[in-house]
Amino acid sequence: MKKVAVIMGSDSDLPVVKKAIAELKNYGVDYECHVMSAHRTPALASEFAANAKANGFGVIICAAGMAAHLAGVIAGHTTLPVIGIPCKSAALDGMDALLATVMMPSGIPVATVAIDGAKNAAILAIQMLALSDEELSKKLEAEKQAMIDGVAAKDAALQETLKDI
Repeated sequence: MKKVAVIMGSDSDLPVVKKAIAELKNYGVDYECHVMSAHRTPALASEFAANAKANGFGVIICAAGMAAHLAGVIAGHTTLPVIGIPCKSAALDGMDALLATVMMPSGIPVATVAIDGAKNAAILAIQMLALSDEELSKKLEAEKQAMIDGVAAKDAALQETLKDI
């Protein structure tokens, strides 16, 4: 199975990224997590991205706030799918990061999740890997069924509550 790279623009993004790491662990997906900056270490980020496929990665997740150019820099140096997590910042409440992550030029796509949407970034990475991994695909199907069952149980409980109103 291919690994997932989780790259943070700063160690201050770790509280957000922890949700992605937990989800990857939950599905048994190997990952590496690193801090690299599109602005402070552009050569390091470019080199990592250029070698990611050869180093066994299948998907790269990038979390960054503010200007949030990390996912775009990574995507510009690899053919692997890149998922951007725009992180909330104090200045513009994460809208700056969202726009910087989602507004990519033609030919350099970055799949973008919600502001601080690390869990969904991990699930999307897992879905990408599951295209060629039947075991992961089955785990995803089981999780979807668990969500369906959970909603059905909540609805049944609501219907019982409504009988007493």
